[in-house]
Amino acid sequence: MTQEQAFSILNTGANVFLTGEPGSGKTHTINRYVEYLRTCGIEPAITASTGIAATHIGGMTIHSWSGIGIRKTLSEQDLDELSSRERLVSRINRTHVLIIDEISMLDGRTLDSVEAVCRTLKRRDVPWGGMQVVFVGDFFQLPPVARFGEEKPQFAFLSQAWQGANPLICYLSEQHRQEDTLFLSVLTSIRNGLITPEVRATLSSRNTEAGATQEHTRLYSHNVNVDKVNDDRLSALAGDEKKFAMESHGGEALVSQLKRGCLSPELLRLKIGARVMFTKNNFEEGFVNGTMGEVEKFSESGGPLVRTKSGNLIAVEPMEWTIMDGSRTLARVVQFPLRLAWAMTVHKSQGATLDSAIVDLSQAFEYGQGYVAISRVRAFAGLYLTGFNERSLQVHPEIIKVDGTFRESSEGAEEVFGKISPDERLKIELNFITVCGGKIGGGKKKRKGAARKARGKTTYDETLAQFVSGSDIDAIAKARALTKGTILSHLEELVMRGKITGTELARIVPASIRKAIPEVSKVFKELGSDKLSPAYEKLNGKYSYDDLRLVRLAINARVE
Repeated sequence: MTQEQAFSILNTGANVFLTGEPGSGKTHTINRYVEYLRTCGIEPAITASTGIAATHIGGMTIHSWSGIGIRKTLSEQDLDELSSRERLVSRINRTHVLIIDEISMLDGRTLDSVEAVCRTLKRRDVPWGGMQVVFVGDFFQLPPVARFGEEKPQFAFLSQAWQGANPLICYLSEQHRQEDTLFLSVLTSIRNGLITPEVRATLSSRNTEAGATQEHTRLYSHNVNVDKVNDDRLSALAGDEKKFAMESHGGEALVSQLKRGCLSPELLRLKIGARVMFTKNNFEEGFVNGTMGEVEKFSESGGPLVRTKSGNLIAVEPMEWTIMDGSRTLARVVQFPLRLAWAMTVHKSQGATLDSAIVDLSQAFEYGQGYVAISRVRAFAGLYLTGFNERSLQVHPEIIKVDGTFRESSEGAEEVFGKISPDERLKIELNFITVCGGKIGGGKKKRKGAARKARGKTTYDETLAQFVSGSDIDAIAKARALTKGTILSHLEELVMRGKITGTELARIVPASIRKAIPEVSKVFKELGSDKLSPAYEKLNGKYSYDDLRLVRLAINARVE
């Protein structure tokens, strides 16, 4: 199936499993769908199974989004507790489209729990509470894992939640990463579990350090190997080392999640001559996740200037990684989009496209690990294997069995949708967008929003202008004809974006709120969350929701 066909199916509102080989365009297709929904005034929930994947797509983990945390199963009592969380209930009730990326790494029991939360909080006894669910990923890549003492994980497609969704399979067949015929045949053989003598011989021809100079990134199975290589190579460079600390804003738990998932380190250490890899996409500046380069010098302001392999000199600026809930930023970290790139783990290479790599699979321990590592490289000539064991060439036998079914189902969906006339398809699309409260071509809400856009301002800009002029919360709410709670949410967003400092915010934080900070902060820590409903209940209603929100704002802004 082509990307265009998959996009058309997504537009109808059908539940979908979007899959395909590495480089087939899954991320591009889903990004296009998200942009389409937003032009219709619909904000999808963008989630992923892991923190790393979540940072790639600018969303949050499905565990955080659904409120289940680290739990894989939920009791009735757990569901009742989740139903009492004001913000969680609001988030799920306004969600019409849920996207879950890297579905291969999500335990089926976790998916069942997420579905139960959606159905319960939406109070609709239909699968997923009636929302469109879009699963994205490739089961040939890294599988779900279990913590010590847990039962064996289950593939997501075996869960009741998957069966209830009954997704249409969109198996992308185009290839946009590798164009090397020999390389593609090797990857296909590994994917099909056909490790013939010819495949082994072909891979063995790359089992060499010959030509594998120190310019190539090394991929390892374990962090300890990666850290040693990067530390040793950086230390060997002459010159002073510069350190860049990550800036963070938001609740402790969500910030911690962002830091774990961010490919740029919390403390970035660089020297002139350091080999680096860009960790985000910025097409205007000429780099994507996986672009390689070398630090050529540092600017007058101290930032790194990186010469890419293609010869471009890029003055690198800090970028943001965020966890969003619709248009609201829950947490944000800021760092230069770089990491040392003499070595990295296979796990953290997911999502990256490398021109070349030295791959050590002698210690591979998981199904799909070798397949993921090898498929990161654009061409066979850029692959240098220093070793591989039997497990590194294996993909899960259960996935080989089900893959044929997925392909057949995709062909069936392609045939059925091919018979639908353009007029009928448009009618289906219009109906879906209308049900979701949107409008094709309507963009985000008109009137006030359109007027602000014409003035080049957002609603946050207008609140900020009022704040800067000296108004307090009540005065801003009155001037803007909005509730106090809405203004507080605007201020939270502005603090998160760094538009308002703690010193500036202190002006509107009364003494009563300052006195409450230690008590409320203690409760947030005990709960392991800064959500308002649980804190309100634990404090027996001692403070109003607006007061709690203002306390939380003061804590996050570090008001003295």
